[in-house]
Amino acid sequence: MLDYLFNAISRFGQPFSNAIIKLGFACRFMLAILRHSPTSLLRFQLTMREIWFAGVLSVLIIAISGLFVGMVLALQGFDTLQRFGATESLGVLVALSLVRELGPVVGALLFASRAGSAITAEIGLMKATEQLAAMEMMAVNPIARVVAPRFWGGVISMPLLAAMFSAMGIFGGYLIGVKLLGLDEGAFWSQMQSAVDFRQDVINGVIKSVVFGIAISLIAVFEGYDAPPTAEGVSGATTRTVVTSSLVILALDFVLTAFMFRGI
Repeated sequence: MLDYLFNAISRFGQPFSNAIIKLGFACRFMLAILRHSPTSLLRFQLTMREIWFAGVLSVLIIAISGLFVGMVLALQGFDTLQRFGATESLGVLVALSLVRELGPVVGALLFASRAGSAITAEIGLMKATEQLAAMEMMAVNPIARVVAPRFWGGVISMPLLAAMFSAMGIFGGYLIGVKLLGLDEGAFWSQMQSAVDFRQDVINGVIKSVVFGIAISLIAVFEGYDAPPTAEGVSGATTRTVVTSSLVILALDFVLTAFMFRGI
């Protein structure tokens, strides 16, 4: 009976112990990236290539998504504000929603889906085809040559993409609010300008997107480097990158919002 009980407790605790062990490996992996980052950043063309791959190639999906999110926000916001006779505040509602919350969060979710999964798949395939092992044989450190440029490319790209998402969303809100629903253009922009605080709203939104960029990039390169060298292993690592990144983004958003905007 006692053996059965101990085995049941062991099976129940195994996933948690595995998660803690994996978290320890991820922390050690992060320290290795930071140790090799100066060498990697000196080869600036490697980081620029990853900024192109992770950032520039994600611009289209970020811009289109931001435009539609802003248009939906304007339609929903106008209906709600109309009940209180405050439709002139539509620009404020759209801007604050995007700059504080939706720009960093939705931009990060899209970035994890598009660029994060691609980074994991690329590193995983390099491991499966023994390219990383070949580098080690030639005395080339894969962390400095492959991992660190992709990590910093993601960290640099994420805030720029979040800013683009917010800008396109505000433009979408302008198209719906002013051009379609007939709000006064001056009131739309002036109220937005007076209500959005640069330090409290814009800077905190940028800090959020930087934190999300670090988290997504670390998860993507770690899952790729840790992936089993098989087709199934790479596929599973890619899926874990998207799922883990999404959950981490939402958890970090709760913590950061509590500290930044609620003063907890």
